[in-house]
Amino acid sequence: MRRVYNNDTMSTLRGKRITLGVTGGIAAYKAAELCRLLVKEGAEVRVIMTPAAAAFITPLTLQTLSGHKVGLTLLDASEEAEIGHIRLADETDLVVIAPASADAIARMAAGMANDLLTAVVLATRAHVVLAPAMNVNMWENPLTQANLDRLVNLSRFSTVGPDVGSLACGWVGPGRMMEATDVRDAVVNRLLNAGTLQGRHVVITAGPTFEPVDDVRFLGNRSSGKMGFALAEVAAMRGADVTLIAGPVSLPTPAGKIARVNVQTALQMQAAVNDAVANADVVVMSAAVADFRPTHQVPGKLSRRDGAPASLALTANPDILAALGTARAGGRPFLVGFAAEALPNEEAMVARARAKLVQKGCDAIVANDVGNPSIGFGSDHNEGALLFADGVVVPLPKAAKRIFAGVIWDQVAPRLGRFTAL
Repeated sequence: MRRVYNNDTMSTLRGKRITLGVTGGIAAYKAAELCRLLVKEGAEVRVIMTPAAAAFITPLTLQTLSGHKVGLTLLDASEEAEIGHIRLADETDLVVIAPASADAIARMAAGMANDLLTAVVLATRAHVVLAPAMNVNMWENPLTQANLDRLVNLSRFSTVGPDVGSLACGWVGPGRMMEATDVRDAVVNRLLNAGTLQGRHVVITAGPTFEPVDDVRFLGNRSSGKMGFALAEVAAMRGADVTLIAGPVSLPTPAGKIARVNVQTALQMQAAVNDAVANADVVVMSAAVADFRPTHQVPGKLSRRDGAPASLALTANPDILAALGTARAGGRPFLVGFAAEALPNEEAMVARARAKLVQKGCDAIVANDVGNPSIGFGSDHNEGALLFADGVVVPLPKAAKRIFAGVIWDQVAPRLGRFTAL
């Protein structure tokens, strides 16, 4: 996978000073790879380890990889002669804490400064990226979520992850620290693109719609919502106020200034979009909205005992994207559609997307092949092309959906210059 950040990927972060905080947990071993990747990108990395972190990975490892002495204690006489924790806080461009344990998150949320890392976090004005890692029950505990919300709501903090999977403790669920490459990408995104959507109101639809047949069954599709949620996460990371209109998915709301509206049906999604669009700068329709709904919902549950219905009458759902394209005034909001197709080749996919762009009155449209199982519904990756109404076509190489979303915003954000942020 080739990341589209900079033609010189070896010096993407040249001149940037990053403080890498490492807290206690088995995921501390990933901090070594993250440090290596950040240095490879050209960053000057200063590492701070908590005493618990040093029980999992040696300071010598991170000193060797960073090329600098590792900060271990707030009461280091040689450092604090120059008030070292304030100097670190003042000089850093970004703080990334990976892994960020439940204990560290709680102490930062409480405003504590009882070790070197929390003292630097409290003193710095730089942004702080947290890569949480902990047991699933600790992660899902309301206290942890409240602590995290308190930090993220300050807008000076953002999160990447955690991932879902097998944990070292034997449990399965959310709590795995994201891979070092994912955290590196979040750092690059934050440092290079922070503020490119500042003051913008972005509306994003995500996931499927479920159209009820009876009180039990529905017509739906396999959309996971991952693409829309990635677009929302990256937009918030870049400073946008996001309204995320989500169909029935099981994904947690990404961190940042994101107001989530949950819907089930196409009619509910249309109503939510109409409510949100009045002061929007950008609308991204990434949801897989059902084209049809049953004309009549059967009360109760259809049963084979009653005999199968001879047919199921269907009614067309409203075309939310086309209605937006027709109704908007002055080219506002900027309208981005998605063309999810299952066609034999890329040329056919792009041609279909270009026709849809015109038919729907969009400013841009993302074409992607949902027939490919490696990038289709439910996948963590995507691939396709971004087409603009002025004829520009931007290839979107296969990438993790968060990176894919970043490339889309890289292209869309500069085209908002003609709008004054509402």
